[in-house]
Amino acid sequence: MPDPRIERYAALLLDTCLRVERGWQVLVWGYPQARPLLEAVTREIGRRGAYPLLRLTFGGGLVYHRDWVRHAPLELLSEPASIDVHTLENCDALLAIAAPENTRDGSDIAPERLSAVQAAYRRSAERVNASDFPWVMCWYPTPALAQEAGMPLSAFEDFLYHAVLLDWEAEHTRLSKLAAVFDAANDVRIIGEGTDLHLSLAGRRTEVDAGMGNMPGGEFFGCPVEDSAEGTITFAEFPQLRDGRQLRNVRLRFSGGKVVDASADSEEEFLLATLDTDPGARRIGELGVGCNPGITRYMGNVYFDEKIDGSVHIALGFGFADLGGTNESAIHWDLVKDLRNGGRIELDGRVVQESGTWTI
Repeated sequence: MPDPRIERYAALLLDTCLRVERGWQVLVWGYPQARPLLEAVTREIGRRGAYPLLRLTFGGGLVYHRDWVRHAPLELLSEPASIDVHTLENCDALLAIAAPENTRDGSDIAPERLSAVQAAYRRSAERVNASDFPWVMCWYPTPALAQEAGMPLSAFEDFLYHAVLLDWEAEHTRLSKLAAVFDAANDVRIIGEGTDLHLSLAGRRTEVDAGMGNMPGGEFFGCPVEDSAEGTITFAEFPQLRDGRQLRNVRLRFSGGKVVDASADSEEEFLLATLDTDPGARRIGELGVGCNPGITRYMGNVYFDEKIDGSVHIALGFGFADLGGTNESAIHWDLVKDLRNGGRIELDGRVVQESGTWTI
């Protein structure tokens, strides 16, 4: 029997996240492994009188496939395909469903090739980054994702649906109250293992993700003042993930808002190459605070891990213009730090979270 949670998931994505209207052209991107959800979404789009623009991938980004990135000439990677640009710039909504069969696929691709194709579509992707139209990126449970999380597939399915099928209206109200406290503050101090980092949110507002943008949601985030980061942060609790690679014990030291020293116990060469993608790659584009009550453990998937209740994350690279961010870069790399074991967050010298528990 089909899992009834798939139909609920599809309705959540189209109604709560995208609010699809009649006549819309909805770009639907996904993996073949997500066929049950893709079919449910397609049916529901039809019932709403809209058009699904279905794009399948075997691995890669929204507008490129990894095998193409591996073999195309470097100069071609630097030039976007005009049809893909037109679609990204003119669709009414975007729904991306990730369902990889190999979470390490792409780890063999040279950083300069990935940087070239990401830079090629940077202008078209700005529409997504600016959040000026409805979009959502979500996940469908696969054996590869379950294995990455160290769980049987059935347990991972339960975990995923528990994290996404929430009362998002109630979650939005709860997180908005926390975000308002950050909006009223200037200095943010993050303290933890190997970590004492100051950031400024002066003049910037935070955004609540509770049923929009990413699914699962369950965070609030803002763009720190670009030259404000001072101090160090060590990501000792979890491996940090990017392009199929795992980086352990990433350590970053900031001065004047810029990474001036970086190291890692694994994949350090990749870390340094990524930081050299462009000048903006060494600055923080986002500070996020994870608050999803259904995500309490590391999953090896940053889209879940950045929502861990009691965690924070910083993103190196581009910031969000609608939140006042001005940092520009071809990358946006979220790195997650767990604060539940003795870490804390201070706002203007006042402790607001201790060991993952709010004190406000």
